[in-house]
Amino acid sequence: MPVKSFADTLIESGILDPEEHKKNHEQIKRSPYKLAQFLIKKGSLGEDEALRLLGNHLGLDYVDRLEPKNIEEIIGKVPVRFVQKYRMAPYFKEDNLIRVAMTDPTQLHPLDEFRQIFLDANVQLVLARESEILRIIHNHFEKEERDAVANELTDANGLEFLDEIQDLHDSMDLANQAPIIRMVNMILSNAVNERASDIHIEPQEKEMTVRYRIDGVLHKVLSPPRSIQNGIISRIKIMANMNIAENRLPQDGRIKIRFSGKEIDVRVSSLPAQFGERLVMRLLNKTDVRYELDSIGFSSEMLTQFRKLISQPNGIMLITGPTGSGKTTTLYASLTELNDESRNIITVEDPVEYQMDGISQVQARSKIGFTFAEGLRSILRQDPDIIMVGEIRDEETARVAIQSALTGHFVFSTLHTNDAPSAVTRLLDMGIEPYLIASTCRGFMAQRLLRKLCVHCRKPGTISGRELKSLGLINEDPDAKPARGKTRTSNKSVAIKPSAKFKIFEPVGCKECMGSGYRGRSGIYEMLVVDNNIRNTIIENPSLDKLREAAIKTGMQTLRVSALHKVLAGETSMEEAMRVT
Repeated sequence: MPVKSFADTLIESGILDPEEHKKNHEQIKRSPYKLAQFLIKKGSLGEDEALRLLGNHLGLDYVDRLEPKNIEEIIGKVPVRFVQKYRMAPYFKEDNLIRVAMTDPTQLHPLDEFRQIFLDANVQLVLARESEILRIIHNHFEKEERDAVANELTDANGLEFLDEIQDLHDSMDLANQAPIIRMVNMILSNAVNERASDIHIEPQEKEMTVRYRIDGVLHKVLSPPRSIQNGIISRIKIMANMNIAENRLPQDGRIKIRFSGKEIDVRVSSLPAQFGERLVMRLLNKTDVRYELDSIGFSSEMLTQFRKLISQPNGIMLITGPTGSGKTTTLYASLTELNDESRNIITVEDPVEYQMDGISQVQARSKIGFTFAEGLRSILRQDPDIIMVGEIRDEETARVAIQSALTGHFVFSTLHTNDAPSAVTRLLDMGIEPYLIASTCRGFMAQRLLRKLCVHCRKPGTISGRELKSLGLINEDPDAKPARGKTRTSNKSVAIKPSAKFKIFEPVGCKECMGSGYRGRSGIYEMLVVDNNIRNTIIENPSLDKLREAAIKTGMQTLRVSALHKVLAGETSMEEAMRVT
């Protein structure tokens, strides 16, 4: 009897469509691992489920959490480049048994090489998530390399005398020294491993400070000696094709790197400061990006409402919030949702952050006169169905967007306002007539990103109805019946006894979250739907307070209430909800 293939197993279980599988590339058909990865990227399977199914098919255990044991007996014998290249993590040693975790068990060559290193050992292969394998590599195998670089740099021989570099050639020589190159590589690789969105390199009077922005908050990670400051800055500027001889003017550059199979686009900005050039590097991970409305934090009720708004044939949908609140992610997820062969979707952005298949993306260049407004006018001559404008910054862009909506197009864009009702007043302040706003705008949505509690270390707690009232999150009724742990999902009066208790969670801090108590972020949203009541209110040219009151009466859930739901669901802390809102 022939052995059943992995594809046959998935087809029988209804996970894989046989007709679709016929269209797949031969490499996917031949490799169970590549088929599993294809289904993960497509969204048909979660990573855990896919690896469990793959493990069952191959007769391998799937390990959800890798717990190292005696790993120091392995590290010294296995090159760090080897485990990085093949994404394998030897993590467990007990007597003669060594367990090695991999994501792709079809790679037999690296496993054979590993067995050659440990000839007398019983090497057992297990499956694990890529993130788990990278965690082991980063926390254990790469730690030795980091320590070696740090020791090299603390040794002042050959470096200390370069404290003040007067000559350009000295700067280039230092930038090309092996310890400097390894230090810069380490700063970049650690940032990727720690999920940092930005790297800040800040010269101080006595030292240099390196900070990572992780989940929206800066963390100090390194303090290299000031003697190598110019070498580090020059090395990064060389990599970014910037002018290392110019340190009096701000500059911008770009670095493209590949690390652990991930393509990272690094945007570099320099700024002359008191003690030297300050650098900020924005990291854009092009490999792990998935823009899906289901995964950015919407409640099921709000997701249904948002999908209904953006599926209309024409109009304007505005996303509002400060810089770094996730507006671009929401826009990209919306376009991904609407993207199919029947629609012509064109964007004008500054800059184009991520490339999307099937969508034409245009870079605005204000320095040569190609502004958002000019880009939008040009797009209208390209027979678009859906248009995305990076930001409405002025009356000209707003009027062209409104004209686009009036002529049958659907327009997405952003505004910098603190809440959803303020977007209406911002358009009014730009000089847009109330009747035009009322007739073209389908909705306004404000958003923020709040940090999610680390599931490895969060601890349970309670909060009373009285405390919720004092925080302005609910209204209480002393004569109400006991709440039994439930709240309503709107801003209307919620009847809760002051003594009612609600289970929440609080941050603690562990190795997994770098001691912060948080890991990852999720969106909270405030959606103002332009229905007949809101439309009539806008036409009256209302004050912000009157518009906000009307919006809440029609069921708008504020950002703070949206955050409260995340608190009561155990996703975040009350402290974080209050910080963000």
